[in-house]
Amino acid sequence: MIENIQSFDPVVQALFAGLFTWGMTALGAAAVFIMHGVDRKVLDAMLGFAAGVMIAASFWSLLLPAIEMSADSGLPQWIPAAAGFLAGGLFLRGIDLLLPHLHFGRPMEEAEGPETTWHRTTLLVLAITIHNIPEGLAVGVAFGALAAGHQTATLTAAIALAFGIGIQNFPEGMAVSLPLRREGFSRLRSFWYGQISGAVEPVAAIIGALTVIIATPILPYALAFAAGAMIFVVVEDVVPECHMNGNADIATMGTLIGFVVMMILDVALG
Repeated sequence: MIENIQSFDPVVQALFAGLFTWGMTALGAAAVFIMHGVDRKVLDAMLGFAAGVMIAASFWSLLLPAIEMSADSGLPQWIPAAAGFLAGGLFLRGIDLLLPHLHFGRPMEEAEGPETTWHRTTLLVLAITIHNIPEGLAVGVAFGALAAGHQTATLTAAIALAFGIGIQNFPEGMAVSLPLRREGFSRLRSFWYGQISGAVEPVAAIIGALTVIIATPILPYALAFAAGAMIFVVVEDVVPECHMNGNADIATMGTLIGFVVMMILDVALG
């Protein structure tokens, strides 16, 4: 199977990976067709798991390779990783300020970004879409790095990253569609909004792959950029959401399990 994947261009590989992560979001959103709802403790545990996967992927699949790739850059080895990491967080913060959105469980008065008359559903979906941008970029950068031929960039490691992000996208899809169903939306509309939030991932994956292929010297910065953006999402969005219903301990255990699962995937396959 690995040999078959290797025959494709890294950009095409990134596209396939982005489609896979989007598909996992859609699969999670499809739970609305067979479930009336999910216990909030279970959902918070799954969101905690997603946070753990994202944290582990940020270090093992992105930051650590960025540091290793900077050994011969002529700069202190930590500079590309630090600069890229902070830039990724600032990029997401900029999107937060420029694009109206609303996190699940929050009243309309707590919508972020510019004031708008957009519908609540639109703002909710935009919040998850913003969340998915760094995941798509991370996948794209990981596959685009293969074109650079660096020893720390391997196909199995890129696949492990895509697989890990795909796993954590499943509960995220549920976390969108099931609350929408409770707000009175039909099952079909709830599914549609749940899966469409992941549609940005294939696009972001292609952009990430093309960027590092065209400008190979920025690869360490790009890897760290994706890591910073993902950590921003975890701290600003995922962790607060899974802690807001009194299930902090369960969510925290989910985070630990998610971190370990992603660490094992990356170390075993990378």
